[in-house]
Amino acid sequence: MHDEFVCHVTAYGVCGGRWIGVPLGTYRAPTLPLALWWLRDRALWIADRLDPEPGGSAIPTGALIEVTETVPDVPSALRTWCREPQAQARAAEELSQGRLLRFAAQDDTTEYELLAESVDTLRMRRTASGPALSLGRVPSR
Repeated sequence: MHDEFVCHVTAYGVCGGRWIGVPLGTYRAPTLPLALWWLRDRALWIADRLDPEPGGSAIPTGALIEVTETVPDVPSALRTWCREPQAQARAAEELSQGRLLRFAAQDDTTEYELLAESVDTLRMRRTASGPALSLGRVPSR
């Protein structure tokens, strides 16, 4: 049984001609429901910052403009993933089976990635890869 999960949210984009990742958060969830709750919370947090409600008190009038329909709608993709029962059931199934969960949404400039993995799976993978690298003996005094 996979009881504990490591969750990450990262934004990827090009900076100085290189593809880089910017960590937006990490959480070690003690249960599967908390892992999924945290991923949904972060997805909605990103969506709300990319697509705030027009006329909100924090946004000056005229500061927001509509984009064409050809621009991928990352906020809608994130909100749909959070609210779709089938997507959440698939996510829970993947994690409970010890598989890596990855959901990503991308627009013209940035990819937003939600990841979660069982701590048990990470440990098993580390153990299966062999012994740790030895850095030599520490001299005694």
